[in-house]
Amino acid sequence: MRTSGKVYILIIMLIIGLSVQAQDNTNARRQPPTPEQMAAFRKAMEERLRNDWAYLARYRDDNAEIGDPDPGEDRVVFYGNSITDFWINIMPEFFAGKPYIDRGISGQTTPQMLVRFRQDVINLKPKMVVILAGINDINGNTGPSTLEMIEDNIRSMVEIAKANNIQVVLSSVLPCDSIYVRPDLHPAERVLLLNVWLKKYATENQCVYLDYFPNLANEKNGLKEEYTNDGIHPNKAGYKIMAPLAEEAIKKTLAASGDNVQSGPPL
Repeated sequence: MRTSGKVYILIIMLIIGLSVQAQDNTNARRQPPTPEQMAAFRKAMEERLRNDWAYLARYRDDNAEIGDPDPGEDRVVFYGNSITDFWINIMPEFFAGKPYIDRGISGQTTPQMLVRFRQDVINLKPKMVVILAGINDINGNTGPSTLEMIEDNIRSMVEIAKANNIQVVLSSVLPCDSIYVRPDLHPAERVLLLNVWLKKYATENQCVYLDYFPNLANEKNGLKEEYTNDGIHPNKAGYKIMAPLAEEAIKKTLAASGDNVQSGPPL
């Protein structure tokens, strides 16, 4: 039997210690997942990777319902992994009343994102895409990944976007010095190196670089404790730091292209 998208998302939420209902109102540190939770997580991941490797089913119906942007709409797609995926649930007010579309999928790596880029970005005809990706590649979610492999996939997404007249904002990878499901992994150095490349590539290719890192990092180049419950994902306080930075990057990009963003009330 195929695991449904909703069941998969609930399992992911359980494993990472985040909940849509809880709205992340506390700064309580999460407990490590139990063996039973990890077994359920791995089973769900294996089934989804086997049945729909890039998870094209996740947003297919929603995309069809959204349709084309209205005349004059400065549509923005937020594209990424769980950090993007959970943003709309933990901080829905950031998206409310704005032409912002969340197309994050938990656990995804850049090759998966590249496969679904046409369906979940290009076909929505946005003015702009905000890309945030890389940590799951470093974690090895779809197999070992070099920095060059990650860079190639991001470069391909940018080139496809630009070929379709879509402006690009490239986000830094968030600080991370440990991953609770991979205690053997120490990702901070690779995150820093990837961010150096992202900034350089953005500058050389007329993309706005959205640098979350210095506002969220502690002295070990991990997420500050007050901004996360698990060391990887922002809590609501973390998203409140990210939101104005993202808004500024969007406004800067639209100003450079001669457009004005349709924003909601101040956050």
